[in-house]
Amino acid sequence: MAAAALRLRLLLLCILPGLFIGGIQSLDMGINYGQIANNLPPPSRVSYLLRSLNITRVKLYDADPKVLTAFANTGVQFIIGLGNEYLQKMTDPAQAQSWIQQHVQPYISQTKITCITVGNEVLTGNDTQLISYLLPAMQTVSSALSTLGLSKQIYVTTAHSFGILSSSFPPSSGAFRQDLIQYIQSILNFHSQTGSPFLINAYPFFAYKDSPGEVSLDYVLFQPNPGMLDPATNLHYDNMLYAQIDAVYSAIGSLGHNNIQVKVSETGWPSKGDPNEVGATPENARLYNGNLLNRVLQNQGTPGKPSVPVDIFVFALFNEDLKPGPTSERNYGLYYPNGIPVYNIGLQGYLPRMDYSSSTKKVLLLFNFFLPIVFSMVITSIQR
Repeated sequence: MAAAALRLRLLLLCILPGLFIGGIQSLDMGINYGQIANNLPPPSRVSYLLRSLNITRVKLYDADPKVLTAFANTGVQFIIGLGNEYLQKMTDPAQAQSWIQQHVQPYISQTKITCITVGNEVLTGNDTQLISYLLPAMQTVSSALSTLGLSKQIYVTTAHSFGILSSSFPPSSGAFRQDLIQYIQSILNFHSQTGSPFLINAYPFFAYKDSPGEVSLDYVLFQPNPGMLDPATNLHYDNMLYAQIDAVYSAIGSLGHNNIQVKVSETGWPSKGDPNEVGATPENARLYNGNLLNRVLQNQGTPGKPSVPVDIFVFALFNEDLKPGPTSERNYGLYYPNGIPVYNIGLQGYLPRMDYSSSTKKVLLLFNFFLPIVFSMVITSIQR
């Protein structure tokens, strides 16, 4: 039995080397899979890449049926998104239920969909009409899930920009913008009632880029540094991301809620930027994401919530060449579209070739089905 297990392990090492890189068997870190590009590999190939990286949580910005189909029977958990353009329609119960019946129900028996994000960074978009649709849309989608018997499998939330805070330093002084509190209070009530988390997009890169002379680069990159002490709580912070997370907890607490979990729906660091985007380099991106990965693997909590491991979705899987805005927007990816890492953070994945024959496709479909079973057998045998 041991010899057979060894042979299987060697076989897997040959065809999917990333499975055993660094001894990592599973990563409890999610990844944002954006697709604003014209050169990305098809979802069927991305499925192999993510599984070879042992990433089991993926966040989409839509409900792409090709992606959901490609990840069927893989065990990968998905957050799917309703874009801001859907918010008004989603305030109509009939349209919300129809959307779920078309975009969720056909896939959920084989693909694990755990969350629907309704809108992205709506509150900081300065569209008051859109803002007024946000909570009703969240409530209507949540009710539609209940009607369809899916509320225990899928929760509803929305992702916010860190710009919803008016104060974040020190973390204990965290507070939401006064002009947004009327909306945020109602959203917090929704989270409290449904048990869903509060999602925040947090980028220490922006703080460093805007004030490189005042913000310590080591502090934002999780490198050794003196850190800072919150005078109100006496808690010590050695990195900005954890301070930002606790600032959000403080802001939520100031509105009377202490039972809502904060999750980071986006964080990352660009490997390239415009001349005025200070710090956007491959080395800084490698340090930020690599050090963050190490923290996640240690199941660390923040100083304010030490018993709650940080829940992170890194932005992003690929560089996206069609994203508008500064150069950095197109260079947040861990990977180039051809599957080559932009920099090395200790993860190596396998992106299979694209030009499959029909017979090869059949073999890969079988491989896709049996890989989790074989991998489980190997690990069990090795542990014995």
